[in-house]
Amino acid sequence: MLTIGIVMGGYSGESIVSLKSGEYIYSQIDQNKYKNVFNIHILNNGWNVFIDDIKYPINKEDFSFILNDKKINFDVLVNTIHGTPGEDGILQAYWKLLNIPYTGCYFYNSALTFNKKDTLAVLSKYGVAMAKSFYLNKGDEINSHDIITNIGLPCFVKPNQSGSSLGVSKVKAIEELPKAIEDAFKEDHSILIESFLDGKEVSVGVMKYKGKIVVVGTTEIKTDNDFFDYEAKYLGASEEITPANLTSVEEKNIRDAAKHIYKCLNMNGFSRLDFIIMNNTPYFLEINTNPGCSPASIFPQQVRYAGYNFSELLDNEINQAIENSKK
Repeated sequence: MLTIGIVMGGYSGESIVSLKSGEYIYSQIDQNKYKNVFNIHILNNGWNVFIDDIKYPINKEDFSFILNDKKINFDVLVNTIHGTPGEDGILQAYWKLLNIPYTGCYFYNSALTFNKKDTLAVLSKYGVAMAKSFYLNKGDEINSHDIITNIGLPCFVKPNQSGSSLGVSKVKAIEELPKAIEDAFKEDHSILIESFLDGKEVSVGVMKYKGKIVVVGTTEIKTDNDFFDYEAKYLGASEEITPANLTSVEEKNIRDAAKHIYKCLNMNGFSRLDFIIMNNTPYFLEINTNPGCSPASIFPQQVRYAGYNFSELLDNEINQAIENSKK
């Protein structure tokens, strides 16, 4: 009988969303098959297993805990942390050292894809369409005129390593750029400034299912906000249309692009890739390797529409984690 840990939380502003994702996954996992399933909260105030609102501290030496005077070790960890330390490779590398199988992509691929600049640099070698971008480290000299000359207006300023649109600004005038840069640097020590792409915003769910790369579905994002920001994502200020309203050419192109990127980045597990479609061409924005999995999140919407059983997908993820740990 496998002992499964569902790991949720994290150290970033995305922790609340991650806790909701973890609760949903706990509700969906086949508890007839996996009778020993535990919720694990990894937060700034500690690492704990929660059972009936009672917390049991995690021993960081081997990621175990004590229950009724018995040491409990985990056979597989289902990783649902958004942001650091569960979506940037830190926990995955730690679990790898402990020989504990975990769901999702490998620690290196997780670290790579959490870094937007490095991801774009890798994908530029594979012919992936993307926006123009400008990169800054904290402390660099900032010349607003040079940046706008290269990137144009409007443009987006975003932290290099962050999620849920935290610290992201849409800049419409050169005078707004310094404040946007300041806000982005509050989230990360490095930032990206990207050209504006005027088209349909579409999220594509992709996973490795029974050894094959599968596109789960497409979702078009519409919002009256300037962009798909935190409010639009989590506070209802957007319309998410699943499946996306695409022409047959757009549908084929974006599915092909999503599978191509997933393969190029050597992904495993659930992922959500974000694009802007202009003139039938999907322009890649970013990949989320631990996409939101609350009932209202985009990836579960796509799963439901495609007719998959979420419990069966989790079973597939657990089996893949065990197989991947042997490589």
